[in-house]
Amino acid sequence: MTTTHEVEHADHEHGHPTDRTYIGIALVLGLITAAEVATYYVDLGALLGPVLIVMMIAKFSIVAGWFMHLRFDSNLFTRVFVSGIVLAIGVYLAALTSFHYFSS
Repeated sequence: MTTTHEVEHADHEHGHPTDRTYIGIALVLGLITAAEVATYYVDLGALLGPVLIVMMIAKFSIVAGWFMHLRFDSNLFTRVFVSGIVLAIGVYLAALTSFHYFSS
């Protein structure tokens, strides 16, 4: 006999990623992190900040999408996290501008 809770739970189920998928994601995150560390030692001049920000956004997207299961949840949650990262980048860029980072 199926209970009401089981029926409600079945309506909200989604395909859960396999362990292999999580290992692949961890490897990608590790490669991006290694690229971030290596980027610091390469002389990119004024491009260092933007390159690191792009890699940070990529890692944030992967972690939020897969490990926080945003891929499977409502689009509202995705919008909340995207607006958070946009706000964080805006504050970071404003702080860099106030310290005259871009004029040097």
